[in-house]
Amino acid sequence: MPKSSSVLAAAAALGLALTFAYGAAGAAAESAVHAPAPIVTVASTAHSETAIFAGGCFWGVQGVFQHVKGVKSAVSGFTGGGGDTAHYQRVSDGDTGHAESVRIVFDPTQVSYADLLRIYFSVVADPTQLNAQGPDVGTQYRSALFPTNPAQRKVAEAYLDQLRKANVWKKPIVTRIEPLRPFYPAEAYHQDYLTLHPDSGYIRYNDLPKVAALKAMYPQLWREQPVLVNARG
Repeated sequence: MPKSSSVLAAAAALGLALTFAYGAAGAAAESAVHAPAPIVTVASTAHSETAIFAGGCFWGVQGVFQHVKGVKSAVSGFTGGGGDTAHYQRVSDGDTGHAESVRIVFDPTQVSYADLLRIYFSVVADPTQLNAQGPDVGTQYRSALFPTNPAQRKVAEAYLDQLRKANVWKKPIVTRIEPLRPFYPAEAYHQDYLTLHPDSGYIRYNDLPKVAALKAMYPQLWREQPVLVNARG
Protein backbone atom coordinates (compact mmCIF):
# COMPACT_ATOMS: atom_id res chain seq x y z
CA MET A 1 0.00 0.00 0.00
CA PRO A 2 1.47 3.41 -0.87
CA LYS A 3 2.12 5.92 1.85
CA SER A 4 -0.81 8.16 2.66
CA SER A 5 -0.99 11.50 0.87
CA SER A 6 -0.88 13.33 4.20
CA VAL A 7 2.43 11.70 5.13
CA LEU A 8 3.89 12.43 1.69
CA ALA A 9 2.74 16.04 1.88
CA ALA A 10 4.22 16.39 5.35
CA ALA A 11 7.52 14.91 4.18
CA ALA A 12 7.62 17.37 1.28
CA ALA A 13 6.92 20.26 3.65
CA LEU A 14 9.63 19.04 5.98
CA GLY A 15 12.10 18.89 3.10
CA LEU A 16 11.34 22.50 2.23
CA ALA A 17 11.59 23.59 5.86
CA LEU A 18 14.91 21.77 6.24
CA THR A 19 16.22 23.59 3.20
CA PHE A 20 15.64 26.86 4.99
CA ALA A 21 17.03 25.53 8.28
CA TYR A 22 20.08 24.08 6.57
CA GLY A 23 20.67 27.38 4.83
CA ALA A 24 20.52 29.14 8.17
CA ALA A 25 24.02 27.98 9.04
CA GLY A 26 24.23 30.25 12.05
CA ALA A 27 21.16 28.76 13.71
CA ALA A 28 22.34 25.23 13.03
CA ALA A 29 25.80 26.00 14.37
CA GLU A 30 24.42 27.47 17.57
CA SER A 31 22.56 24.26 18.37
CA ALA A 32 25.48 21.96 17.58
CA VAL A 33 28.71 20.96 19.31
CA HIS A 34 31.39 18.84 17.70
CA ALA A 35 31.52 16.08 20.29
CA PRO A 36 34.57 13.83 19.86
CA ALA A 37 34.23 10.29 18.62
CA PRO A 38 33.75 7.85 21.52
CA ILE A 39 36.91 6.01 22.48
CA VAL A 40 35.03 3.09 24.02
CA THR A 41 32.68 1.23 21.70
CA VAL A 42 31.20 -2.25 21.71
CA ALA A 43 30.88 -4.15 18.45
CA SER A 44 27.72 -6.13 17.84
CA THR A 45 26.64 -8.62 15.20
CA ALA A 46 22.99 -8.31 16.17
CA HIS A 47 20.67 -6.51 13.76
CA SER A 48 18.35 -5.01 16.34
CA GLU A 49 18.98 -3.20 19.59
CA THR A 50 17.02 -0.66 21.63
CA ALA A 51 18.23 2.62 23.12
CA ILE A 52 16.31 5.17 25.19
CA PHE A 53 17.32 8.83 25.38
CA ALA A 54 15.74 11.82 27.10
CA GLY A 55 16.83 15.29 26.05
CA GLY A 56 14.10 17.87 26.32
CA CYS A 57 10.89 17.91 24.31
CA PHE A 58 10.61 14.58 22.55
CA TRP A 59 9.47 16.17 19.28
CA GLY A 60 13.00 17.22 18.40
CA VAL A 61 14.73 14.16 19.83
CA GLN A 62 12.52 11.88 17.76
CA GLY A 63 12.84 14.09 14.69
CA VAL A 64 16.64 13.95 14.71
CA PHE A 65 16.97 10.21 15.23
CA GLN A 66 14.36 9.46 12.57
CA HIS A 67 16.88 10.81 10.08
CA VAL A 68 19.76 8.58 11.24
CA LYS A 69 20.76 5.75 8.93
CA GLY A 70 20.37 2.39 10.66
CA VAL A 71 17.53 3.54 12.92
CA LYS A 72 14.51 1.30 12.41
CA SER A 73 12.07 3.24 14.58
CA ALA A 74 11.99 6.16 16.97
CA VAL A 75 8.96 6.52 19.23
CA SER A 76 8.22 9.42 21.56
CA GLY A 77 7.15 8.54 25.08
CA PHE A 78 7.87 8.64 28.79
CA THR A 79 10.45 6.88 30.98
CA GLY A 80 11.22 7.05 34.68
CA GLY A 81 7.80 6.93 36.34
CA GLY A 82 4.81 4.65 36.61
CA GLY A 83 2.26 3.62 34.03
CA ASP A 84 -0.56 5.43 35.81
CA THR A 85 1.09 8.81 35.19
CA ALA A 86 2.45 8.16 31.69
CA HIS A 87 0.20 10.73 30.04
CA TYR A 88 1.31 14.03 28.57
CA GLN A 89 -0.87 16.30 30.68
CA ARG A 90 0.13 14.50 33.88
CA VAL A 91 3.83 14.34 33.01
CA SER A 92 3.72 18.07 32.29
CA ASP A 93 3.15 18.67 36.01
CA GLY A 94 6.81 17.77 36.50
CA ASP A 95 6.39 15.52 39.54
CA THR A 96 5.87 12.07 38.04
CA GLY A 97 9.52 11.01 37.73
CA HIS A 98 9.02 10.64 33.99
CA ALA A 99 11.23 12.23 31.40
CA GLU A 100 10.00 12.89 27.88
CA SER A 101 12.05 10.29 26.07
CA VAL A 102 12.48 8.49 22.77
CA ARG A 103 12.82 4.73 22.30
CA ILE A 104 15.09 3.99 19.36
CA VAL A 105 15.34 0.59 17.70
CA PHE A 106 18.47 0.45 15.57
CA ASP A 107 20.70 -1.92 13.62
CA PRO A 108 24.10 -1.97 15.39
CA THR A 109 25.78 -3.20 12.20
CA GLN A 110 24.85 0.11 10.56
CA VAL A 111 24.99 2.56 13.45
CA SER A 112 26.46 1.82 16.87
CA TYR A 113 25.19 2.89 20.26
CA ALA A 114 28.36 4.99 20.52
CA ASP A 115 27.39 6.73 17.25
CA LEU A 116 23.94 7.49 18.65
CA LEU A 117 25.51 8.93 21.81
CA ARG A 118 27.77 11.17 19.75
CA ILE A 119 24.77 12.45 17.78
CA TYR A 120 22.85 12.97 21.02
CA PHE A 121 25.55 15.13 22.57
CA SER A 122 26.41 16.92 19.33
CA VAL A 123 23.01 18.02 18.06
CA VAL A 124 20.17 16.73 20.24
CA ALA A 125 20.64 17.94 23.81
CA ASP A 126 22.67 20.46 25.78
CA PRO A 127 24.12 18.30 28.59
CA THR A 128 24.85 21.33 30.77
CA GLN A 129 21.21 22.32 31.31
CA LEU A 130 19.79 20.92 34.54
CA ASN A 131 16.17 19.81 34.29
CA ALA A 132 15.66 21.95 31.21
CA GLN A 133 16.30 22.17 27.48
CA GLY A 134 15.98 25.48 25.69
CA PRO A 135 12.61 27.05 26.50
CA ASP A 136 11.35 23.98 28.37
CA VAL A 137 11.88 23.75 32.12
CA GLY A 138 11.09 20.88 34.48
CA THR A 139 12.39 17.47 35.47
CA GLN A 140 10.45 15.97 32.56
CA TYR A 141 12.88 17.77 30.23
CA ARG A 142 16.05 16.49 31.87
CA SER A 143 19.00 15.15 29.93
CA ALA A 144 19.19 11.44 30.72
CA LEU A 145 20.37 8.16 29.27
CA PHE A 146 18.59 4.88 30.01
CA PRO A 147 20.97 2.07 28.94
CA THR A 148 19.08 -1.09 28.03
CA ASN A 149 21.97 -3.52 28.62
CA PRO A 150 25.37 -3.64 30.39
CA ALA A 151 27.30 -2.91 27.20
CA GLN A 152 25.37 0.31 26.65
CA ARG A 153 25.97 1.38 30.24
CA LYS A 154 29.71 0.73 29.83
CA VAL A 155 29.84 2.85 26.66
CA ALA A 156 27.70 5.64 28.17
CA GLU A 157 29.78 5.85 31.36
CA ALA A 158 33.03 5.91 29.41
CA TYR A 159 31.76 8.56 26.99
CA LEU A 160 30.53 10.88 29.73
CA ASP A 161 33.91 10.57 31.40
CA GLN A 162 35.62 11.28 28.06
CA LEU A 163 33.47 14.36 27.43
CA ARG A 164 34.12 15.76 30.90
CA LYS A 165 37.88 15.36 30.48
CA ALA A 166 37.76 16.93 27.01
CA ASN A 167 36.11 20.11 28.37
CA VAL A 168 33.90 20.36 25.31
CA TRP A 169 31.44 22.54 27.20
CA LYS A 170 32.28 25.50 29.42
CA LYS A 171 29.74 24.42 32.03
CA PRO A 172 29.61 21.08 33.91
CA ILE A 173 27.82 18.16 32.25
CA VAL A 174 24.71 17.20 34.20
CA THR A 175 23.39 14.41 31.95
CA ARG A 176 22.43 11.45 34.10
CA ILE A 177 22.67 7.73 33.47
CA GLU A 178 19.50 6.35 35.03
CA PRO A 179 18.32 2.79 35.71
CA LEU A 180 16.21 1.31 32.97
CA ARG A 181 12.51 1.77 33.64
CA PRO A 182 9.51 0.84 31.48
CA PHE A 183 8.96 2.98 28.41
CA TYR A 184 5.45 4.20 27.69
CA PRO A 185 4.63 5.52 24.20
CA ALA A 186 3.17 9.01 24.13
CA GLU A 187 -0.20 9.88 22.63
CA ALA A 188 -0.54 9.48 18.87
CA TYR A 189 -0.57 13.21 18.15
CA HIS A 190 2.98 13.50 19.50
CA GLN A 191 4.38 10.93 17.08
CA ASP A 192 6.20 12.26 13.98
CA TYR A 193 5.41 15.77 15.21
CA LEU A 194 8.45 17.40 13.62
CA THR A 195 7.69 15.91 10.21
CA LEU A 196 3.98 16.68 10.36
CA HIS A 197 4.36 20.23 11.67
CA PRO A 198 7.51 21.73 10.10
CA ASP A 199 5.87 25.18 10.01
CA SER A 200 5.31 25.25 13.77
CA GLY A 201 7.21 28.15 15.28
CA TYR A 202 8.51 25.90 18.05
CA ILE A 203 9.77 23.30 15.57
CA ARG A 204 11.33 25.87 13.23
CA TYR A 205 13.22 27.66 15.98
CA ASN A 206 14.18 24.81 18.32
CA ASP A 207 14.31 21.60 16.31
CA LEU A 208 14.86 22.05 12.57
CA PRO A 209 18.34 23.51 13.21
CA LYS A 210 19.19 20.27 15.02
CA VAL A 211 18.14 18.16 12.06
CA ALA A 212 20.08 20.46 9.72
CA ALA A 213 23.13 20.13 11.96
CA LEU A 214 22.85 16.33 11.85
CA LYS A 215 22.93 16.44 8.04
CA ALA A 216 25.88 18.83 7.99
CA MET A 217 27.98 17.13 10.67
CA TYR A 218 27.27 13.45 10.03
CA PRO A 219 26.53 13.02 6.31
CA GLN A 220 27.62 9.38 6.48
CA LEU A 221 24.79 8.70 8.96
CA TRP A 222 22.16 10.92 7.32
CA ARG A 223 19.01 9.50 5.72
CA GLU A 224 16.89 11.88 3.69
CA GLN A 225 13.55 10.20 4.32
CA PRO A 226 12.73 9.92 8.04
CA VAL A 227 11.57 6.59 9.42
CA LEU A 228 8.10 7.48 10.66
CA VAL A 229 5.87 5.88 13.27
CA ASN A 230 2.74 6.50 11.24
CA ALA A 231 4.08 5.77 7.75
CA ARG A 232 2.28 3.04 5.88
CA GLY A 233 3.83 1.03 3.12
